[in-house]
Amino acid sequence: MLQPGNRVQATWRARLAEHLGTYSCELLHSGAAALLDDALRLAALAAACAVAEAALPEREPHTAVFTGLAALIAAWESTDRIAGWGRALVQWELGLLAELGFGLDLARCAATGRNDELAYVSPRTGRAVSLSAGEPYKDRLLPLPAFLVKAGAAAREDDILPGLALTGHFLERHVFAGLHRSIPPARIHLLNRLRRALRGAGKLTTDTDCPRI
Repeated sequence: MLQPGNRVQATWRARLAEHLGTYSCELLHSGAAALLDDALRLAALAAACAVAEAALPEREPHTAVFTGLAALIAAWESTDRIAGWGRALVQWELGLLAELGFGLDLARCAATGRNDELAYVSPRTGRAVSLSAGEPYKDRLLPLPAFLVKAGAAAREDDILPGLALTGHFLERHVFAGLHRSIPPARIHLLNRLRRALRGAGKLTTDTDCPRI
């Protein structure tokens, strides 16, 4: 019952709030069961749960993160397409950053104020940069996948690693650095699996197509 991805009704009891206490749990939904034959989706589930566990402070309610994670698990259950659930994972990590006070500004270009041809994100400020404004500095900017710019735009498989590189950079910079922690190993394991899967499918040709973060 107590597997990552399962939803439970948990009741905590203790004589005083500062005591260790005990939990009694009832299984509501077995989200992990549908993924047991898919190592890549299982790795993604483990990565998201590890990020949530490491990033969220104890005893604080974060309803938006919980609701988003439930939707993410539903996406894993409903499709094995990397582009489908990968998009949901990137968007959930963006939501986690916003919930913790580190939301990115992807609405308009930081240099021009316009919202057309957004193609990059500043690794320092988390603000979007247009294609023309960012061209001279593109080697120092993070790629911005199109599905994060245009509402309803479909994601491609080769968009997912740049998307996870984007969220991973700011998770590491703003969340885990402040906690004196590294990115959880489960998330690194997921990116390694994704890299191999995409390269095997011919979606990646060089290591530069495949961000490390």
